[in-house]
Amino acid sequence: MKEHIVDPKDTMVIECEAKGNPHPIFSWRRNGKYYNVARDPQASMRRRSGTLDIYAWNNPEQYEAEYQCIASNEYGSAYSNKIILRLYSKITPVWPREILEPVVISAGLPLVLSCDPPPGPPKPETYWMSSCKCLSRPVRQDRRVSMGVNGDLYFSNVLFNDSATDYCCNARFPYKNVIQQKMPVVVKVLTTRTVAEAAPTWLSPTGSSSSILVLQGEELLLECIAAGVPTPHITWTKDGDALVVRSPMKVKNFNKMIQIPKATFDDAGEYSCSATNKIGYIEHTITVRVKAAPFWLEKPANLVLAPEENGHLVCRSDGVPRPTISWFIDGEPIETATPQPNRQVSGDTLTLRSVTAANNGVYQCNASNEYGYLLANAFVNVLHAIPRILGPRNELFKVIEGSNTFLDCRYFGSPVPELRWSKYGQGNLEGNRFKIHSNGTLEIKRIRVEDQGTYLCIVSNVAGRDESQVRVEVKEPTLIVTRPQSMKVIRGTDVRFECSVKADVTTPVTTTWMKGKKISLDESNLVISNVNRGDEGNYTCVIKSELDQKSASARLMVMDRPEPPTNLELSDPYERSVRLSWVPGDSNHNPITDYLVQYDDDDWLPGKWRNLSLYPGNLNSVILHLTPFTYYEFRVIAINEIGMSRPSRPSKRFQSSGAPPDIIPKNLKGVGTWRNNMEISWEPLTYREWNGPHLKYLVWWKRKDSREDWRNATTKWLKYYIYDADTFTPYELKVQAVNDFGLGPESPVVIGYSGEDLPSAPGSFRIQQRHLDSIYVGWDMPPEPNGIITGYSLKYQTGTGEELQVEEFPPNVTSFSVRRYDRYTRYRFSVAARTRIGIGEWHTEESPHYTTESNFLLDQVDISTQGWFIGIMCAVALIVLILLIVCFIKRSRGGKYPVREKKDISLEPVDDKDQEGSFDYREEERGLQRGQPSMEAMMKRSDSDDSLVDYGEGGEIQFNEDGSFIGQYTGTRRDVRELDFGGGLELHSPMNTIYSLA
Repeated sequence: MKEHIVDPKDTMVIECEAKGNPHPIFSWRRNGKYYNVARDPQASMRRRSGTLDIYAWNNPEQYEAEYQCIASNEYGSAYSNKIILRLYSKITPVWPREILEPVVISAGLPLVLSCDPPPGPPKPETYWMSSCKCLSRPVRQDRRVSMGVNGDLYFSNVLFNDSATDYCCNARFPYKNVIQQKMPVVVKVLTTRTVAEAAPTWLSPTGSSSSILVLQGEELLLECIAAGVPTPHITWTKDGDALVVRSPMKVKNFNKMIQIPKATFDDAGEYSCSATNKIGYIEHTITVRVKAAPFWLEKPANLVLAPEENGHLVCRSDGVPRPTISWFIDGEPIETATPQPNRQVSGDTLTLRSVTAANNGVYQCNASNEYGYLLANAFVNVLHAIPRILGPRNELFKVIEGSNTFLDCRYFGSPVPELRWSKYGQGNLEGNRFKIHSNGTLEIKRIRVEDQGTYLCIVSNVAGRDESQVRVEVKEPTLIVTRPQSMKVIRGTDVRFECSVKADVTTPVTTTWMKGKKISLDESNLVISNVNRGDEGNYTCVIKSELDQKSASARLMVMDRPEPPTNLELSDPYERSVRLSWVPGDSNHNPITDYLVQYDDDDWLPGKWRNLSLYPGNLNSVILHLTPFTYYEFRVIAINEIGMSRPSRPSKRFQSSGAPPDIIPKNLKGVGTWRNNMEISWEPLTYREWNGPHLKYLVWWKRKDSREDWRNATTKWLKYYIYDADTFTPYELKVQAVNDFGLGPESPVVIGYSGEDLPSAPGSFRIQQRHLDSIYVGWDMPPEPNGIITGYSLKYQTGTGEELQVEEFPPNVTSFSVRRYDRYTRYRFSVAARTRIGIGEWHTEESPHYTTESNFLLDQVDISTQGWFIGIMCAVALIVLILLIVCFIKRSRGGKYPVREKKDISLEPVDDKDQEGSFDYREEERGLQRGQPSMEAMMKRSDSDDSLVDYGEGGEIQFNEDGSFIGQYTGTRRDVRELDFGGGLELHSPMNTIYSLA
């Protein structure tokens, strides 16, 4: 039974239309009783119609009732289906005013907030909001929190974040587009140190089994919601096998609900939902039974019968349970109607034999079961009439050779006339190519040229006879010789379709190109330039003559960039990921190869989309990896070989959950800004790197190589100062970010230094004169640098008051040479180290005053203490010892010679000076006897010629840069002949003893 909901403020209209000859008269029944419309001042029926108009300005509730329309004339009455009129309340239904106590619950427990919306009609749409009094926002639903079919809000387990000022259920009444709000309820979640894990339990439905009855064609909703910690996963099976989801079935609400828009008998069975977490597993079985209100298999048809003919009214229907069939005549049950011996009812069939005028009337068939009913009207008309051919006469039919030709001869008569076809010159038609149908039509199969001629149709009965003739001409068929070919092209190219024909010469033809509508006439070729997506479709070449029509079609497919994806949905949210699903757009005949997912986050630059990830074109549901505690919107772009689609519409705005920071603050360093402090600084994390609210930094420090504990401090700034540090002391430093969700990773330890101070004076200040014309100055690093030495400053000035000279040196230079203009003048030198703080203490020294070169040399360079000099002297002594031994051996072999003979030997030397300044006495020319006096003379020369005093006033003496002599002595020398050889020549050397022993 159909419901009709109306607004009482408007005119309430119940339609009823019928036709008959003579025109029917209409009446109404209300709640099964006659309703006198004429006497109701608030109701009226429209002229020549049964439509009822009700103007319920007073007491409209009285019109809520069951209505049925009746149309009658002298031949009978027809009845409409019953309809129930329901009023939409003048006042929108509201929840009762009540004060809801706050819900106090511990974290981890399940919670159900009931909605119980006001009844309709019609049934309202419900949804939940939070912060109802301020900026209300929809309650975000996920696997843990969702709204049930009954409108209640289910929490599988509550978290501290579920604490809200209020939750409120809202009901939207679509008929008036009005929204009503239930009194809000406050939820307070008590936090505990730990949340106990719990096995799944059912929130809806309860128990281990339940059943649902649904009518065929109605919506079927199956729901399973479970509690537990962690949040359980829901899976479905049907009749023991995995659930196969086929359209139009959908699994929704995070796998908690199955929706079937129109149930069928195939949807019956046992559905099992299971809830699983790591603690346990439960299962619930829902038995679905599908019933059906009656539906038609065959409705009764109207009967027009001649007297004495037989007729049947068939009323065939089905349903679950099987419907019961009832028959009525003019609205009266056939059991109580006037008995007629030629009328018989057998189940769903009513039979009339040898009908008479008494059988005229309107018969109703009612098929009903407990879930509904069907009602159909059929009239029976018994009459006596002379045969009559209906329609035009003496027609000319032009037909195409080879076609099936139908020659109509519609007729009427009572009793039913006899029909016969013939052809002039041939008589009755014979052969299986000719067939006469029950409605009088003659069918000629595969008509030939010889079938041309005039055909005669004759109808007759006991009351009379009638006839009509038809002339037939057979023409050559039209043929399409060249057919257009389907094409697949890229947008922007040119396309050409061809279509040529062959037709009967007596029959003109026209060529038309169609694409839904006419696009060109009398053109055998169709050219489309610069095709685009709008040109895509089926192009049909239509060849039309007055007799026939032929067509040939070709499909034009324009390859283009794909259409954008639609219906973006987000599911399975976690702190660092979310699932994004979409419906692929049309590929435009070129396969989609990739999907580009873009995002727009809360970086205060709205509309600035960035690329997130590229996914294969066969996917339409992906897991996106996100930054915690960030608002996101997503859009998807499809890509094929032609190009990229337009971006999809953005998804709903989504915020990922928070997490501890992942990033280590960069560029950590510690620098002193004063002698007893240190400034610790680092680069900040970007807002996207926060991962949660209230970002701060935890700074750690301790003195390097010390056993002291780490000290720390928390700050929201990018610098932290230590004020009790020792001067220029190394510290180990590290830093980590922290937010409301926890600590981030620690940075590697770096070394920073506390503040610097002025350095002490450089140590070991040395002044040396290594050359006659320069002074060497050297120094060491200050014993207390108090910072990083950035360089040295050197000041020097002569004692005579010359201009003060200043030299600056980098930190790696600790010596300097000053050109000496006067070796008898003292110089004053001062040196100081520099740090970033400034110049430290000065170290001042004066150069010694020298009067003689030898003093200067000895004072400046004490070679007797030099290692290299000691080494040379040892080597010389060793060589001299070896020479003496050699001489002793030669003398022992050569015998003794008188001294007198030696005295007579010429001692005149050959003063040959070689390039190195050595003297060569050519002993090989003067014999061995000259060797002894020469040795004595040489020894005397060693006492005089090598004297530094003798050379002190002579020419220049050359020094190396380190103050040593260069090569040879130069200056005045005395000839060896000036030596006094009077008296005995004695060798004053250790060799005398050796000779005496010989």
